[in-house]
Amino acid sequence: MSPGSRRYQITGGGYRAELAEVGANLAGLWHDGLPVTVDNPPDALPPKSSGAVLLPWPNRIAAGQYRFDGVDYQLALTEPARGNATHGLVRWVRWTPVRQDASSVTLAHDLVPQTGYPFPLHLEVTYAVDADGLRVRLEAVNTGSAPAPFGAGCHPYLDLGGHDYDTAELLVPAAAMLDTDARQIPTGRRPVEGSPYDFRQLRPIGSVRLDQGYAELTGSVAVLRTEQRTVELYWDAAYRYLQVFTPPSVLPGRNAVAIEPMSCPANAFNTGEALVRLEPGERWSGSWGIRLA
Repeated sequence: MSPGSRRYQITGGGYRAELAEVGANLAGLWHDGLPVTVDNPPDALPPKSSGAVLLPWPNRIAAGQYRFDGVDYQLALTEPARGNATHGLVRWVRWTPVRQDASSVTLAHDLVPQTGYPFPLHLEVTYAVDADGLRVRLEAVNTGSAPAPFGAGCHPYLDLGGHDYDTAELLVPAAAMLDTDARQIPTGRRPVEGSPYDFRQLRPIGSVRLDQGYAELTGSVAVLRTEQRTVELYWDAAYRYLQVFTPPSVLPGRNAVAIEPMSCPANAFNTGEALVRLEPGERWSGSWGIRLA
């Protein structure tokens, strides 16, 4: 994470994870000393939002504008090149540890009402490791007096361990993919069948490069396999969408595949698709994890 961000280390079952105070960011996950996710340098910003927690919305809101319960709101444009508000409001705030032991830590943040999102939320993220890998639980409580629009996601990058995309194999259990415009805002969906983006069966990534939203999930486990190992990313029913991203490189000499569990797709604050209406006092929770097969 950036300079001045404290880190919390947890270990268990051969796994070690580091979590950053700023953003409650997954700054790295290792197994027997080898990276499972991209590890963020302690003296730099997370590359390509690696390890970010995305609350109270994942992905993008077109033009940062939305209407909720008859009121129009304008968010800051945090992706100015495309004119979007992206990845929520908590990536650059400090989170407070409220529970910690050798193998787990819970970080909390009280999101205050602000321009564009005047809804107070109490947020917690719990990271835990054991012999079954890393488990991540997000929780949100509406502490205000009015309903709040809400969505959640996380942005882990699975490390390819020095392998290239052409030889790595990928499985994404999804029957549909989201079509997007030039701003990466969804415009519709279509079946993956017959397209280069059909990874319902484990197969080489080959020459396909992805920055693709997936819907109509047919399972709860995605797989990334190299000749060295098989990594699984899994999620519970709170997550109904995935974003899969294969950047040219995350760090110099480091390839990785971002497999991002999301409760709703991009621009859900406008479309309403899978958007959570969090009533006063209501709690939302969702869990996902990473393990070596």
